[in-house]
Amino acid sequence: MVEEFTAALRSLVDEESPSADTAAVERCGDRLAAVGEAVTGAAPERLALSGGPSALVWRRGDARAPGRVLLLGHRDTVWPLGTAAERPFTVEDGRARGPGVFDMKAGLLVGLHALARLAPHVPVTLLVTGDEEVGSAASRELIEAEARACGAVLVLEGAAEGGALKRARKGWSIYTLHCRGVSAHAGLEPHKGRNALVRMAELVAESGRLGAPERGLTVTPTLARAGQTVNTVPDRAELHLDVRARTAADQRSADESIRRLAEAPTGVEVRVEGGINRPPMEESAAAALLERAARHARELGARPPESAAVGGISDANLVAALGVPVLDGLGAVGGGPHAEHEWVDVDATLHRIPLVTALVDGLAAHPLPGPEGM
Repeated sequence: MVEEFTAALRSLVDEESPSADTAAVERCGDRLAAVGEAVTGAAPERLALSGGPSALVWRRGDARAPGRVLLLGHRDTVWPLGTAAERPFTVEDGRARGPGVFDMKAGLLVGLHALARLAPHVPVTLLVTGDEEVGSAASRELIEAEARACGAVLVLEGAAEGGALKRARKGWSIYTLHCRGVSAHAGLEPHKGRNALVRMAELVAESGRLGAPERGLTVTPTLARAGQTVNTVPDRAELHLDVRARTAADQRSADESIRRLAEAPTGVEVRVEGGINRPPMEESAAAALLERAARHARELGARPPESAAVGGISDANLVAALGVPVLDGLGAVGGGPHAEHEWVDVDATLHRIPLVTALVDGLAAHPLPGPEGM
């Protein structure tokens, strides 16, 4: 099993799939379809999506079953073409390394092997998209439709530290503040200008004060641009903000506050572009599924996994906003997402397969209570 798993993982890592290169993501889809057919005995359905790469879907069981479970993952990565040649796939002392190995190609194999273990009548869908790392713009509608048709969603992203499941994720908002002033000669008549750079600097300080780290709310200036020449009062400046919030209320409040900053009468016009991108996945979305995971782990003779609230986002945020129960971090055990030292503990990741299988089986037989599970 170890050899089969690592060989398949090597083939997926070698087929690079940077989000910005649709052709590469589609080639990785071809490879994943072949790997998936070899593992499960069935080819996936290939769904074309407007404005982005296709999605791969494996479906089992009655489409109308109240206990249908959605296994959710993505095949795109943050690494440009050529990275696999620079940092090729390796396995040493039980750790696999390579671009995209943890985020999240090993998790896709967990889903495929779980699917292979389930009886054909078990109502389960495995959905693999190709644009998660850039916001899921093309796949969002499909993800939401598939999630609404299910009683629970299990997301195959990599685990948190120590193999912990992810019970909560912060929401994400992104903004660009466009400052428009009046240019002037910096030596002859600076008083005739309205300095967009100065206003942008003020906004850096003002926006930073909107955060409340003790509540998990952060407002972080991340990128700035201003000016064209050293002797001109700049009439244009641009500031980017990254906002993370643990609750929907804090996310909305930060959004309102940023827009109020832009309305201040300073002589420099400020236009706000952007807003809320992903709502938070609050802990209530995962509570019932965490209990199920602990129970099944004990039945399998394993210690129940820990859980963690994390700052990063995933498609679990989209699912949680629909009110559908969702649990994240069920894929690879390892670390280093988006980092050169990205790694996967192969043995620990293989132990995810029986847990995911048991969760799907249990949810199909005993759906969670609620509108989808009554």
